[in-house]
Amino acid sequence: MAKSVSKLVPKVPALPGASRRAAYSASTKKKLVEVALDLFSEHGYANASLDAIVAGADVTKGALYHHFTGKQALFEAVFDEVEGSTARRIEQTMKGVSDPWEKARLGLRAFLEAVLEAPYRRIVIQDGPAVLGYERYRGQKERSTFAVVTDIVRTVLAASGQDTSEEMVATFARIFFGALSSAGESVSEAAEPLEAAARVEAAVGFILAGLQSLADQGVTISDAPVGS
Repeated sequence: MAKSVSKLVPKVPALPGASRRAAYSASTKKKLVEVALDLFSEHGYANASLDAIVAGADVTKGALYHHFTGKQALFEAVFDEVEGSTARRIEQTMKGVSDPWEKARLGLRAFLEAVLEAPYRRIVIQDGPAVLGYERYRGQKERSTFAVVTDIVRTVLAASGQDTSEEMVATFARIFFGALSSAGESVSEAAEPLEAAARVEAAVGFILAGLQSLADQGVTISDAPVGS
């Protein structure tokens, strides 16, 4: 006679009390971040209340303060989530692309797509600097999207036979990252964001094409005149 299904399926050991509490705590924290992300994105930091956040997450304020010191700390967790997911999306878009120039263009397009979405535009670009303060804001971004930009720059410089010392890579990365951040702000504030994003993509694409042309001609950074 065939064994019963229940006997064929191995029993899952019960979680000990400490593990259950840890799982519940992690689930609560995740839910708070998810709800806060939606409310910060829709209403902005100033207009999203903690009462609305705990109500949406179906937890008490005590549970919120168990995980976060306050609204700003919760916002920082949300900021990290949005920045981190954007960086991962850009990396995924470029994954497997061997041509460095195409890789850079695809990375740019993925970044602009993120800027067009409400969470990134509202949380990272509009509210981020004011809520976190300049130093913390810059530090948070440098741990995510700046690292992606640095990787793109290093790949492009290497492919074009340029100086790939850490100093030169960092210099180029700062310039491009600053330009992209400024471009992101201009897109988020534009009356027609889609058109603004298209202009940014065209402009950066033109710059990349110029760099590629110089590289094809064998022109290197050391050939550029310095000073008078």
